[in-house]
Amino acid sequence: MKWWVNRLRPGEAGRPWLVWLHGLLGSGDDWAPVLPYFDAWPLAVLDLPGHGAFCSMPPESFDSVSLGLTQTLASLGIEHYILIGYSLGGRIAFYHACRDRPAGLRGLFVEGAHPGLDNQADRDDRLRHDRAWAQRFAQQPLWQVLDDWYRQPVFGDLSDPQRRELVALRGHNQGTAIAAMLDATSLARQPDFLPSLQGLTLPFGYLCGERDGKFSALARQGALPCSLVPGAGHNAHRAEPAAFAAELLSLLAPLY
Repeated sequence: MKWWVNRLRPGEAGRPWLVWLHGLLGSGDDWAPVLPYFDAWPLAVLDLPGHGAFCSMPPESFDSVSLGLTQTLASLGIEHYILIGYSLGGRIAFYHACRDRPAGLRGLFVEGAHPGLDNQADRDDRLRHDRAWAQRFAQQPLWQVLDDWYRQPVFGDLSDPQRRELVALRGHNQGTAIAAMLDATSLARQPDFLPSLQGLTLPFGYLCGERDGKFSALARQGALPCSLVPGAGHNAHRAEPAAFAAELLSLLAPLY
């Protein structure tokens, strides 16, 4: 199942494509404030399955998600590329890089993405957690679920107006499609990629907001190469697009 292409923009010849993967409930439009800083690079901005134009076609597993990504890039003629993913998009990028190991992948840069759980008890707890949310997304009014979703501790840096803005922005989604995507790509179903990430030979960077305590701690504990975005929480590219772009550009510089 190929993904929906949100936007496609050529850049300077010879540069690898930057392939942008958004988070759960979002769309490729989420990257719009950041993209102007990457004018020299060819850009492929994608909508995840279960989102955007493919909201009625959620995947069945991480395998099918990654296969769809491979098929989409092939259909676009993209042979050499760098993955940039936020949250769920970052976890999909982990899977694609560490499990599929595509020959054309030239770099991996993620923002606020969990590398994986390393024990069954934590996986069981997470699966119960995600299934409870999936049931709510499938059965309850979307605005009500979204309001509670953005009150979770990971979004603790949001002000009330910012949370209301996100609830309104994400209201275009279909609850049943989000529920299916959440279940198929639950952190409980993701392998623990930390050992693989620690041994990656391709360029790899981990970005997170300096006020994102959970994910900055995960990066430290896992000895991942972490770049902190000043003034930002969990969604750093939305809160501080210029600072996020500056950090990412510095990581990309050696690749061209």
